Amino acid sequence: QVRLVESGGGLVQPGGSLRLSCVLSGFISEYYALGWVRQAPGQEREGISCIRMTDGRPYYSGSVKGRFTISRDDALHTVHLQMNRLKPEDTAVYSCAAGHPDYCDNDYYPFNEYDFWGQGAQVTVSS
Repeated sequence: QVRLVESGGGLVQPGGSLRLSCVLSGFISEYYALGWVRQAPGQEREGISCIRMTDGRPYYSGSVKGRFTISRDDALHTVHLQMNRLKPEDTAVYSCAAGHPDYCDNDYYPFNEYDFWGQGAQVTVSS
């Protein structure tokens, strides 16, 4: 059974930093990608970043590029999202997703194609 568990959410002041982590357990494939999707209240889901576990190729949405950094530990089946210079508009539930590596490239992240999802972690940016 495939399971994704996020950790690291919380409350932070504007301009602060948080680091989210996602651990995958269970076998899905030798080759896969892990990504992050967020959803703010009353808004649609937004795919913000993904990474291919085999070669580390990342994707960033325009809203987080330059502020967030995704990294992976392939041996531990873990992905991290370092979030710096956080803004109130970054407030959302952040979910981790796993899918085929073809669905993650420098300019391509069709997160709706991902097969497995975590429960999500709340990130609140407020003073």
